[in-house]
Amino acid sequence: MSIDPKQALFGEFAAVARAIGHAHRLEILEHLAQGERGVEALSARVGLSIANTSQHLQQLKHAGLVVARRDGKFVLYRLADDGVLTLLAALRTVAERRIAEVVRIVRGYFNERDCLEPVSRADLLERLRAGLVTVLDVRPADEFSSGHLPGALNIPLRDLEERLSELDSRQEIVAYCRGPYCVLSFEAVARLRARGFRVRRLEEGLPEWRAAGLPVEGTQS
Repeated sequence: MSIDPKQALFGEFAAVARAIGHAHRLEILEHLAQGERGVEALSARVGLSIANTSQHLQQLKHAGLVVARRDGKFVLYRLADDGVLTLLAALRTVAERRIAEVVRIVRGYFNERDCLEPVSRADLLERLRAGLVTVLDVRPADEFSSGHLPGALNIPLRDLEERLSELDSRQEIVAYCRGPYCVLSFEAVARLRARGFRVRRLEEGLPEWRAAGLPVEGTQS
């Protein structure tokens, strides 16, 4: 009995869909979009055991969404290519448009902390070139060192209160982190506005900035 090639393709497409059909795997992909990570580092970030994290990574690898390389005794994982970001963006767009619970969460949590329109990549690039803004990266230091926007100041969210003096209150601040719904930048914006700073968010995060071919500084730039 011959195999219907269309059904065979749909079967492979379904395997990719199943691979991203888990909240933990989506979170792992978000972290890998910041740069290469080992299993131990990923497990700490997503709050899972090493064994569980490894199982999720194997499913993502089998679906062709991540690739791995050995570095001595360690295995490092990264996104297969920028097409993974495109896939995640499409998933987010459909969910935002069609799922009421997504709308409720966005309005209830995210809009409460930042209801202003975010800054687009093109707008930020223009302001950067003119020296009109302070770009604030609120991700952890290791993610910042892997890659960041040109001239960005790294103050992880947990250190923000203690390092406010490093920010110029006379200049507008644009904060960014891992992606469009990374809570770090929303929390940073809320805290800084409460203290009188003029601050807005970048509409997306470092992975989308890099995928657009815009300049990036850091070890994996």
